[in-house]
Amino acid sequence: MEGRLINIGFGNTVLSSRVVAVIMPHSAPTKRLRDDARNTQRLIDATHGRKTRSIIITDSNHVILSAVHGETISLRLSGNHHPHRGEPGEKAD
Repeated sequence: MEGRLINIGFGNTVLSSRVVAVIMPHSAPTKRLRDDARNTQRLIDATHGRKTRSIIITDSNHVILSAVHGETISLRLSGNHHPHRGEPGEKAD
């Protein structure tokens, strides 16, 4: 298993080497992508009922909904995130 586990909120993690993209959830094409994933059993909702702030696409074509901002997840993927300091304006998971 290559890569490292990245926290995507509420104790949920994703393997960094499997992430293809982190996208914002507000556009019409993104909503269609989410609906298609739901219809084909590829949608993973890791929001714990919170607002979806980012969508993670994996190399297995799974679509993961996260309540963590996309910028924060991108920082965590790049290794520039310091878990004890958090990000500006970020609330604790």
